[in-house]
Amino acid sequence: MEQRRTLRLILYVFLLTFIAARIVVFLIMDRLMPDLYFHVGGTHVHHLNYGIFLLSGVGGYDLVMRPIGFKLDVCTVLYAIGLGLTFDEFGMWLHLGGPYWQRASFDAVVTISGLLALLAFSPPLRLWSKRRWMFVTILALALAVFGGLFAKSLTHAKEVLTWKLREIESTSPE
Repeated sequence: MEQRRTLRLILYVFLLTFIAARIVVFLIMDRLMPDLYFHVGGTHVHHLNYGIFLLSGVGGYDLVMRPIGFKLDVCTVLYAIGLGLTFDEFGMWLHLGGPYWQRASFDAVVTISGLLALLAFSPPLRLWSKRRWMFVTILALALAVFGGLFAKSLTHAKEVLTWKLREIESTSPE
């Protein structure tokens, strides 16, 4: 039961971090918030790097110190923040120097969230009945159809919003 609680905490903090990062970046780029970007020698240090450092530090601490109780909760929250910051800029892993608003980042966050939710809320596979397997199969088919329809709507949204996002990026304080 402790594992499910930990997975749920990771899911919630991961999603909150992703949402907060997107909102803050958007507000900075639209000049509705002061520039909080960190620069080293004229180079913008993306929050992807903060996430990598957090994941590395927490992972090392967990492996060596094996925290329990409150310390494990703190590590869980820091891990989820690192995961959120890193995957928010997942598109940059694939296309260095590409724009911030890459679809790959959003897709990665949705995929990770779905996997975390499945692990956090579903009973162990060995306890699944035939009825549950049938339900999951039907749900997967419905999600595939929904995904196709959703992709079409995103294509339309991209056509409508791309110019605005490019305008914001081109006038950002970076």
